[in-house]
Amino acid sequence: MNKKLSTILAIVCAFSAGMALQYQQNSYAQGKKVYELRTYTTASGRLPALLNRFGGGEVDLFIKHGMTSVGYWVPDDDELSQNTLVYTVAHADRKAAVSSWSAFGGDPVWHEMRDKSREDGPIVTNVVNQFRNPTDFSPAQ
Repeated sequence: MNKKLSTILAIVCAFSAGMALQYQQNSYAQGKKVYELRTYTTASGRLPALLNRFGGGEVDLFIKHGMTSVGYWVPDDDELSQNTLVYTVAHADRKAAVSSWSAFGGDPVWHEMRDKSREDGPIVTNVVNQFRNPTDFSPAQ
């Protein structure tokens, strides 16, 4: 009977340790910094208006609302360089991203800035958004 009880206890301990490890890994993944890659395509001739808006205070609003600017780029491709902005912001985690974007979207300064930039017509025609988690070997942790 002792041998059977020892075996059961060993199985329970192994199972508990595995569950604890999985919980720790899930907690780590949920709390891990996340990077958001966003690609904006503009209407013909409207990229300068978008760049002016970003450079004229939109990036400052990202920072105000808890986002970390990583970089902003225009593609090095003749065609895409005419209508595409690509940028990356970082968030503490996905929950922080939701909170930051919600606060940003509700900011009256953003609404005023957006509306003013659209006075000459619509700017953005498409947005592609992708969240990325750094790998264990990535310098971006």
